[in-house]
Parts: sequence; structure tokens; C-alpha cells
Amino acid sequence: MQNALIIAAEEAHNPLIPPVYDIVWSALAFVIIFLVMWRVVTPRITKMLDERTEAIEGGIKKAEAAQEQAAAALDEYNKQLADARAEASRIREQARADATAIGNEVREQAAADAARITANAQSQIEAERQSAVQALRSEVGTLALDLASGVIGESLKDDAKSTAVVDRFLADLEASQATKTGEH
Repeated sequence: MQNALIIAAEEAHNPLIPPVYDIVWSALAFVIIFLVMWRVVTPRITKMLDERTEAIEGGIKKAEAAQEQAAAALDEYNKQLADARAEASRIREQARADATAIGNEVREQAAADAARITANAQSQIEAERQSAVQALRSEVGTLALDLASGVIGESLKDDAKSTAVVDRFLADLEASQATKTGEH
């Protein structure tokens, strides 16, 4: 029996070592699959990867160009903003200067108008004073003549004489007032 086991063991095949025909057919299938992969699939994969690489690189270049354009636009915007701020500052300063000039002009005009109005008022007052003095002289003269006629008892109707008397009286009166104001 032992011999039978040894013979059976020699004829039995080892499960870890495949039969030769399996190794040959497996190697042939492997070579065919390898050649198909190497000749057909690998170039397609390589082509697809190259296209992706080019697309990615093109996208990166476009992104860099867009970023450069954005930076240039930002610089231009900042420059325009600075110019606008400078222009606004210049306009504000010009407006302040114009407002100051207009204010000065209005003040000068108001001062001139006030001086003119004051001068007109002074001349009108002086004219009214002269008119009042004339009216008072005439009135005082008439009253003085009437009073003197009443005191003397005769009529003083001689105009030249009466006018001279009234003028002399008023001159004396003004002189006496001038001395009184000089004493105080």
C-alpha cells in the first residue's frame, strides 16, 4: 500500500504548479493582450493625456493672461480714480476760491451801496436842513418884524430894510450860540 501511495503521489499533479499547456496558452494570451495594449490602447491614452495637458496648459496661459489683463485694468482704474480725486480736489479748491472772490465782491458792493446810500441820505438831510433853515429864517423874520412892528407901533414893510435887520439878528444869534458852545 505504501507503494501504491507513492505511485499515486507521483502521478498526482501538484496544485501549485500548473500544467505546461496552461502556461503556454496563458503566456500566448498575455503576449497578445500586451501587444494590443502597447499598440492600440497606450497611444490612445498617451494622446488623450497629451490633449489634457495641452488643455490644462492653455487654460493656465489664459488664466495668466486674464490675470495680467485684470491687473492692468486695476492699475488703470486706480490711475483714473487718483485722477478723479485730484480733479475733484482741484474743483473744490477752485470753488472755494470763487466763493471767496464772490463773497469779497458782494462785501465790496454792499460797502459801496452803503456808502452811496449814506452819502445820498447825508445830502438829503443837508438839503432838508437848508430848506428848514430857510423856512425858519423866513418865519423868524416875519415873526420878528411883526413883533417889532407891534413893539414900535409902526409898520416895517420895507423888504430890503427888514431883510437886512432879520439877517443881522440871525447872524448875531448864531454868533452868540457859537460862543456859548465854545465855552462849554
